[in-house]
Amino acid sequence: MAQSIRKVGIVGAGQMGTGIAHVCSLAGISVVLHDIAPPRLKDALATINGNMSRQVSRQRITEDEKLAALKLITTVESYDGLSDCDLVIEAATEKEDVKRKIFIELCPSLKPAALVASNTSSISITRLASATDRPEKFIGIHFMNPVPLMELVELIRGIATADATFEASKEFVTKLGKTIAVSEDFPAFIVNRILLPMINEAIYTLYEGVGNVVAIDTAMKLGAHHPMGPLELADFIGLDTCLSVMQVLHEGLADSKYRPCPLLVKYVEAGWLGKKAGRGFYDYRGAKPVPTR
Repeated sequence: MAQSIRKVGIVGAGQMGTGIAHVCSLAGISVVLHDIAPPRLKDALATINGNMSRQVSRQRITEDEKLAALKLITTVESYDGLSDCDLVIEAATEKEDVKRKIFIELCPSLKPAALVASNTSSISITRLASATDRPEKFIGIHFMNPVPLMELVELIRGIATADATFEASKEFVTKLGKTIAVSEDFPAFIVNRILLPMINEAIYTLYEGVGNVVAIDTAMKLGAHHPMGPLELADFIGLDTCLSVMQVLHEGLADSKYRPCPLLVKYVEAGWLGKKAGRGFYDYRGAKPVPTR
């Protein structure tokens, strides 16, 4: 019998943490949201409320379902507030040192039976598990962005992940109405191992002058039926996240085909991180996005 997950803690109230809280609460699971920056918690609740209102207007959920879900979300400013959670999901920035520090500080506050997961999109689950006091209760649960819309969740076992942890995680993800893809613990797992090199290649295509931003995005939208061009998608993901994943692939697999494009590095160094920063491969500061190259 898999351990039942009734209360979920989420560390990090950014785009991913907010989305995970949204889908958990709609599935009837209590959520405790934590962030080191208290103002972000307020923003997260406002975002969830806005996104659920949109779902109501599109008749995906009812007003009553929205209100019931919002009642299930509470926020806390210290890890002690997560002490009675059955599962805690870390959804912080895609930097290994940041994640390890969170796990070291978080675990003493958790009950012994609590499962711990990372929403990392690329970092070794085995390595992250080693920063906890419970590697057998640790797993990768990688949601796709935006969480409320994307149907897939990657489940990744570390070398020490117990069968019971895996089964409980499967049951939890299924309860959220998501489809599971099980990945081995290799750099960037399945989706990003395929997607990010494609985005990186699109940036090389721009860097080498094969086509401009509009030509590249139009080519992939109309020539390969992608819903979004690769450069537009990179801006949406965040160019810093794209670079982090490419660095993990390059270091982890030691293959030159994963070398991050120098233009991607340059944009990140400039602080042009995509949509969230107002500028990336497109400039978002005006009425409509304008290509920056």
